Amino acid sequence: MSSDTPEVVQLLADDGFAGRLAELARSLGRDPGEVSAEAAGYLREMGAVHTARAMSAWSRFTRWMFRAHELLVDEEAARRLHRLDRKYSLLFLFSHRSYLDGAAVPVALDRHGLSPAYTLGGSNLNFFPVNHLARRSGIVYIRRSTHDQPVYKLALRAYIGQLIRNRKNLSWSIEGGRTRTGKLRPPTYGIVRYVVDALEAAPDTEALIVPVSIVYEQLHEVGSMTAEARGSRKRPEDIRWLVNFARLQANRLGRAYLDFGEPVPLRERIAELRGADQQGRHVVERIALDTSHRINQATPVTVTAVVCLAMLAADRALTLDGVLETVAPMAGYIESRRWPVAGAANLTDRATVRRTLQELVASGVLTSYDGGTDTVWVIGPGQHLVAAFYRNTAIHMLVDRAIGELALVAATEGGPDGLATATEEALRLRDLLKFDFFFARRRDFAEQMALELAIIEPGGGGLHEFTPANARRWLEHGKPLVAPLVLRPYLDAYHLVADRLAAWEDEEVDEPRFLDECLRVGKQWALQGRLASEESVSLELFKPALHLARHRGLLDSSASDLRQRRADFRDELRETVRRVTVVAELAQQKP
Repeated sequence: MSSDTPEVVQLLADDGFAGRLAELARSLGRDPGEVSAEAAGYLREMGAVHTARAMSAWSRFTRWMFRAHELLVDEEAARRLHRLDRKYSLLFLFSHRSYLDGAAVPVALDRHGLSPAYTLGGSNLNFFPVNHLARRSGIVYIRRSTHDQPVYKLALRAYIGQLIRNRKNLSWSIEGGRTRTGKLRPPTYGIVRYVVDALEAAPDTEALIVPVSIVYEQLHEVGSMTAEARGSRKRPEDIRWLVNFARLQANRLGRAYLDFGEPVPLRERIAELRGADQQGRHVVERIALDTSHRINQATPVTVTAVVCLAMLAADRALTLDGVLETVAPMAGYIESRRWPVAGAANLTDRATVRRTLQELVASGVLTSYDGGTDTVWVIGPGQHLVAAFYRNTAIHMLVDRAIGELALVAATEGGPDGLATATEEALRLRDLLKFDFFFARRRDFAEQMALELAIIEPGGGGLHEFTPANARRWLEHGKPLVAPLVLRPYLDAYHLVADRLAAWEDEEVDEPRFLDECLRVGKQWALQGRLASEESVSLELFKPALHLARHRGLLDSSASDLRQRRADFRDELRETVRRVTVVAELAQQKP
């Protein structure tokens, strides 16, 4: 790869960049010439271009790699982006469920005549011979760990800033890596921070964040990802890995849906956040969290997700009529909330649901038996985590509903002011789960809760009176009740982490050793039936719980009353799990 890509040439000739390198060299006590040479090497390592010949070959390669899926793109939203594409840098921040995601965005842009984007990808995919073609097709390889590499971080910050000043489009995963559970992971902030810095340093530039949702009916790599969440070692990417991955794509797996969310004028959003937070401490974090929330809002519900939700809810063999009966209240709820359905499918259509069941059997997620009077379907051996992955692609639409149900349980057990009790409980749960799910701002969240309760209330007449008796009645009549299926796996995992933290003998927490203990004890609890599902035994669920504990100061060995506060944390989770059990018992009583 030639080192004379436009942005690299511009930066190496830029006096301002040279000055920043010299200042860094002084702070590190290093020779300025050495630091400049090191930075130049990094820039050439990450430098990329778009050449017509390479892009044509890369397009053929990515389409071939995508052959397991039919990619459907939000046509109307793509047309709206044309006008913006002529004026601004468009930053396509996408959800990350598959290695194919990085190919899906360029395919969608090329198909709809949008300017190509520089796609920022992990250096783990930077291997011969694909890397040479990829760099000439706009792929920017970035090192995953840069904590102790100040020169690299400065070079990357400058390179991204130059791309923004040159009004180039960019594309990267807001999650940093692929999800192992199916739902969005917490966002990473590094690239967002560099983009914000670039805009603030160049008043004449503007960029728009375009949230991008990519969701698949099924994926070949889900089995390996769920195994990694249970502690299995991730296979390193190399040419042998690529060949095996490519072979899998020969087996058709249905559709992939790419949807664009509402674009966010970044400069305007920065100004708004600066106005609310004069010190600007949380601007980057708020932008990243808002983007993740918008990705969820743009994510359609697939028939696969709803069918897997029904099968997990039953956890036994179902006939087609049984599946449809389980899906029906969920479909009604989705319609009442006006959530988008992938391909505008009818979730209660017999032929559609039967076809989805057959496709899940073909991929091994479900098994079927037709030797009796009716064909029945059940989750296959060892496939519960895979089914949960597909269910979790739609879990974002059910979290508010689940929190509303638990808030109603609190209201039935609280004082006469049921509304105040339910509101307090909903906000507590929002705070408890904020490292796993993306919520609207607090004032908007309260409106969402009111909407959920209005849907739960029989007749939907509005919340004129809210007493413990009302709350109980709404729970008894509400369909569907989803808290056990949606939140129980996470709350069980949080409870296990809190329990182990309360029992931890050392005040200082060795995170790898602690998480390994959680996996081992989690397996024991699952065998004992203390967990509702083995889905809770997952590093992907333990880590946000540990993050919450750290946020609450429960990992600070110098904090006062540490043991008591850790015990209080355990008791809070135990009580929350108990309330989920109350909802589960009510759900089992329904005809």
